[in-house]
Amino acid sequence: MKANPDSKTEITFNDFKSEVLSDYKLAVTSRECSLLGRREVLTGKAKFGIFGDGKEVPQIAWAKAFKNGDFRSGYYRDQTFMMAIGELTIEQFFAGLYANTDLEQEPMSAGRQMGGHFATHSLDENGNWKNLTEQKNSSADISPTAGQMPRLLGLAQASKIYRNVKGIDTTNFSNNGNEIAWGTIGNASTSEGLFFETINAAGVLQVPMVISIWDDEYGISVHAKHQTTKENISEILKGFQRTEKENGYEIFRVDGWNYPELIDIYQRASQISRKEHVPVMIHVQQLTQPQGHSTSGSHERYKDEDRLAWEREYDCNVQMRQWMIANNIATDEELSTIEKDLKKAVRDGKKAAWNAFINPIKAEKREIVSILEKVASVSSNGVFISKLTNELNAIDEPFRRDLLSAARKSLRYIVTEEFSAKNDLKNWIDNYIKEIQPKYSSHLLSSSDKKALNQSEINPTYNDDAELVDGRIILRDNFDALFSNYPEALIFGEDAGHIGDVNQGLEGLQEKFGELRIADTGIREATILGQGIGMSMRGLRPIAEIQYLDYVLYALQLMSDDLATLHYRTKGRQKAPLIVRTRGHRLEGIWHSGSQMGGILNLIRGIHVLVPRDMTKAAGFYNTLIESDEPALIVECLNGYRLKEKMPNNIGQFKTPIGVVETLREGADITLISYGSTLRLVEQAAKELQEVGIDAEIIDVQSLLPFDINHDIVKSISKTNRCVVIDEDVKGGASAYILDQILNVQNAFQYLDSVPKTLAAQPHRPAYGTDGDYFSKPSVEDIFETVYDVMHEMSPTDYPKLR
Repeated sequence: MKANPDSKTEITFNDFKSEVLSDYKLAVTSRECSLLGRREVLTGKAKFGIFGDGKEVPQIAWAKAFKNGDFRSGYYRDQTFMMAIGELTIEQFFAGLYANTDLEQEPMSAGRQMGGHFATHSLDENGNWKNLTEQKNSSADISPTAGQMPRLLGLAQASKIYRNVKGIDTTNFSNNGNEIAWGTIGNASTSEGLFFETINAAGVLQVPMVISIWDDEYGISVHAKHQTTKENISEILKGFQRTEKENGYEIFRVDGWNYPELIDIYQRASQISRKEHVPVMIHVQQLTQPQGHSTSGSHERYKDEDRLAWEREYDCNVQMRQWMIANNIATDEELSTIEKDLKKAVRDGKKAAWNAFINPIKAEKREIVSILEKVASVSSNGVFISKLTNELNAIDEPFRRDLLSAARKSLRYIVTEEFSAKNDLKNWIDNYIKEIQPKYSSHLLSSSDKKALNQSEINPTYNDDAELVDGRIILRDNFDALFSNYPEALIFGEDAGHIGDVNQGLEGLQEKFGELRIADTGIREATILGQGIGMSMRGLRPIAEIQYLDYVLYALQLMSDDLATLHYRTKGRQKAPLIVRTRGHRLEGIWHSGSQMGGILNLIRGIHVLVPRDMTKAAGFYNTLIESDEPALIVECLNGYRLKEKMPNNIGQFKTPIGVVETLREGADITLISYGSTLRLVEQAAKELQEVGIDAEIIDVQSLLPFDINHDIVKSISKTNRCVVIDEDVKGGASAYILDQILNVQNAFQYLDSVPKTLAAQPHRPAYGTDGDYFSKPSVEDIFETVYDVMHEMSPTDYPKLR
């Protein structure tokens, strides 16, 4: 069932009647899905439910204005809209509720997200872009409230770039920038900072973005009087209303139960935003939430009877029904018949979705039960295995967990026995895990031909008389080449444009490539990241600059919840190959020299984390990533921009490989592992260690995620039999992560003759000044003494205790 988004300007009454009836059928279908969905949760077939009941009519009006090429960035109540654009069927709705792992049955996330989280497929099965201009698009939802807003900004900005920047191949992505990015948010979530930051940024950028605020006066149980000044978000934002002389928003208010006015408002909003490239806000008021916030509780607990009575009367479906009868579009009897038929259709769709979900598991259950029965018949512990088998057999509608758990527990009872059925059981377990685990764990990273690990290394080359230049010059010239070769590439951030970034790595590039491609932004890290996410989801290649590593924390929630999970949560059907550029390590003071790598590493799995030691290595990473299709964070060394490096003669062409370490110094006694600015201290310490007879090997990690894919570190340790990890993060942070990789992934413990050590910073932010750095983070002396202590433990005679 689908709303007609291309309504005719002049239609007959019969055509009008037919379209209205079709809209009502859709509203009733969606409502019945919500009602039946709640029952499925309460009966235990589904784990949790959060539905779009009470918002059916405005979403149908919205769908009529939504065109091919447009993008949605919404939240978990937009099911009616998805049905209206033809991207969600009854069966798919329930498949999402049951967490069906079949992408054909559950195309939103293959069961990886709870129901109510919607997406369309931007990529084919090989990870290649589909033609986004020929379909209606929905970016994949996330649950964190207002988290969809920054991405919305980027989706809208892409249209501005496509309309105004020449030379980009727009074939699959845009029709002259005519696309609108449509956002939705609940009224309570407008209290979030991400909402206000996005609203302000969109007003500054003047992008084609239409935001719908669904207002039912509550945020779970908390009334609007506790949420919003004046209890009215459009009232307090009316200063954003544009005028003849000033840019801003076009702001509309409309009652969510008023079907004809909703259609008019959404058509007007579409025309304004699409043609003029301005943001529009639609405050949809007087909505209801018939089943409350979610299946976790009942709204009768916090709404009084007057409010509940009002909600029953002003339910948008009820009001639309009354309007249809009053305007002779249908009779009560006709609508009652329609409603009865749709109830049955929803029940039938639910049943079909459940059977599609459970029948494969039942077949798998029969298979393992048969094997377990054979095992029990020949095992001396057959009585225990039979008990497990009977318990499994008694489960009419099992989970896959039940099957695998019974099989693995049974294996314990026959660990000392040998017979053919045991091999059948072991093979079944191995094959089952091999087959089923990817249903839940695949596609964290790209599996396409363009994935970063497929990019071959190209070393920088040099003339015999290569000039020594500041590192920032290499970076600048490489960016120049990159933006010349890739018209779809752009960069933006605080001070990135006019002055060419705070360290002059973009010096003069705005004059050459224009303000849209080399752009300044306000001080708003979350929406800088959001711009990058949204634009990269539409085929552009943005580089989002976060001025310092410390400030990544402002954007970390989005990096973790949205960017890092996008490819995973769509099972490879959406991607955002955003490059996040920042700088950090060893400057001065708490706020510009932090090293939050431990937190970052553990929060953004799904994003490459790259830590080049100099600007040539950094430039090589940019060259590698621009040809790949995965997101990455590059942390440039803050104290490296003015250090001298040789100028390569293949600027823009050399590539630093992802996931590959580099040995900077050969040694026989101990392996020292580090990255970034700290390597300079390690190298100095190694020289001083050589003076006392300690021959240290130094390895530059270069890439934290992924980490040493060739396992070169363990090869070094197999030679030296000792290792120290040196890092300026706090203990338990990146150094612990590195050591875990070395011990538990590379199995280096078998080669170690001494306890592996980590040397990290003090458990606080670094204090200001030269001495603050010395006493806060590992110094050359710290490194020397830590390594010396390892050697002392090995041979106290050769290396007497220092102190």
